[in-house]
Amino acid sequence: MREVREWTTLALQFVKRRRDPVTVQTLRSAAAATVAYVIALRLSPEAAPLTAPLTALLVVQVTLYSTLTTGVRRVNSVVAGVMVAIAFSLLVGLTWWSLGLLILASLVVGHVVRVHEFVPEVAISAMLVLGVTTVGDTAWARILETLIGAVVGLGFNLLLAPPVWVEEAGESIEGMARRVRQLMLRIGEQAAVRTPVHHAAARLHEARRLDHDIVEVDAALRQAEDSLRLNPRVREGLLHRVVLRTGLDTMEICTVVLRVLARTLTDLAKERESEPLFEPETGATLEQLLSEIADAVVSFAVLVTTSVSTSAESAEERLASQLRQAATTRDKLAQLLLEGVQRDAREWQLQGAVLAEVNRILDEMDTEHRSRRLLEELDRHTREQRERMPRIGRLWERLRRNRRGVFRRST
Repeated sequence: MREVREWTTLALQFVKRRRDPVTVQTLRSAAAATVAYVIALRLSPEAAPLTAPLTALLVVQVTLYSTLTTGVRRVNSVVAGVMVAIAFSLLVGLTWWSLGLLILASLVVGHVVRVHEFVPEVAISAMLVLGVTTVGDTAWARILETLIGAVVGLGFNLLLAPPVWVEEAGESIEGMARRVRQLMLRIGEQAAVRTPVHHAAARLHEARRLDHDIVEVDAALRQAEDSLRLNPRVREGLLHRVVLRTGLDTMEICTVVLRVLARTLTDLAKERESEPLFEPETGATLEQLLSEIADAVVSFAVLVTTSVSTSAESAEERLASQLRQAATTRDKLAQLLLEGVQRDAREWQLQGAVLAEVNRILDEMDTEHRSRRLLEELDRHTREQRERMPRIGRLWERLRRNRRGVFRRST
């Protein structure tokens, strides 16, 4: 029985690692470099055509979109460097001062041809070619090997489509939501009791540390967005990207507002060191409200990361129900705060700020607000795509008009 559990654990770890970005990148890069070297041995005049596997190694990325963009820029950088080296070899040859001019000229050319992160590769290619005696043969051999490596790298992702990293990005967003939930619950527990300033300040520091979590989730989401672009496995890549991106934007706004809420309660704790932050009923209502909002945050994260329509509908219904309940509790809290301020107007600004901040979080997660934001983002992406490719946009509009004309004539 113990051996069965161990084998099951190993199998689960293997399946998990098969989708790990580092594992996938390592296996695919090694295979692409090997294939490129084998092909270059047959086509290149060089005895050891290492430029081909080097190019394939640098071209192959985790996502198809980044592979295509990286491959084009890398080929441009190598060809530009080789051309600069040929020009220098015909004019001056290799000396210490010509090497300096070569590097300077290569870096300038790299920026001119817009190879972005491969600007140093222009200078590297130029130096490698210039340092060889048979410049002409070596230059064209290097270009050939670079093309072989780039084609192999591109072909690897076209024939073996890389995985879509939406699931990993979704797990990151949901993990972020659960950390926000835990912090909200801890903040709510302090509302009805006397809270030392250093305890409130500790919650404030936790809220500030959420910024680092947002950065990590954003990196995972960027990888997921790249994996959705130009991927044959995905039909509605734009919709998936917009849903995830707007969901993360909402989560980021919620964490910012939560940080402001933690700061407001810390300031209130400084003013009321010897007494509770709120009256007992008001504090209990605020604790209940934060608990309901915390559950809604997790439901919102599940909603934006759910791809199956039936599951998405149930998640949206659950979120709407939780938001309605939280809105009812919010109204009760507002009435209690108003009655409390009428009896004792001390720190009324801070108490009003607490109500405004929880109301902002509820507004950001509102389903109607989310739907409106999705439509705006989809319209913006469509408009930007038409502006980048006006001819394709005009052709598409012409086809749509012709289709409508045919439909009218048929009816």
